[in-house]
Amino acid sequence: MNRPLIVTDCDEVLLHMVVPFRHWLDEAHGVHFDMRGQEFTDALRHKDSGDVLERELVWTLLSAFFDTEMHRQQPIAGAVDALARLSHVADIEVLTNIGERAHAGRVEQLRMLGIEHRVHWNQGGKGAPLAKIIERKQPSVTVFIDDLGVHHQSVAKHAPQAWRLHMIGEPEIAGQVPSEPAAHARIDHWPDAEAWIMDRFAQGEHAAPFSA
Repeated sequence: MNRPLIVTDCDEVLLHMVVPFRHWLDEAHGVHFDMRGQEFTDALRHKDSGDVLERELVWTLLSAFFDTEMHRQQPIAGAVDALARLSHVADIEVLTNIGERAHAGRVEQLRMLGIEHRVHWNQGGKGAPLAKIIERKQPSVTVFIDDLGVHHQSVAKHAPQAWRLHMIGEPEIAGQVPSEPAAHARIDHWPDAEAWIMDRFAQGEHAAPFSA
């Protein structure tokens, strides 16, 4: 029987992203970034005028951050050690919504932090690419981890056999985001998440189809 499989997101699950992105925007671009109670594209404002940034500029700045500032990102507490222990019993792959041009940088970024697992770049929903990974690996059990509810919804549709863990490792935003109904659990701290994952492996069963 093939080993269990963990497919995990990167930003706000393995690495902090919102906080270093905010610091860089303030330092380099005169932009204030406040995620509290707002959609991402409405959370960036020019400091001099208070005006919301144009949506195209938001994505330009986000791409620029991943092009040149990934060194600012540091691991979520407990993530590196938990993955190291879990790798003894499971295969681990990273599925991250980052552009193809930033893929090599992300691989190197994670390697420098001690996370050396296969990294997939992606755009859009993660359900279909996860289904392809599962088809290739044929794992005994699959656990999917992500901070965004939309990806849990996508996985529930395209790869319903995967156990879905909703995790937001950044304390500044975790308390503001409700748990995603399409996920099987919401855990924001790696020690508790590791125990939950190991329980899924011990049970040795696929998740049941999702019913909204």
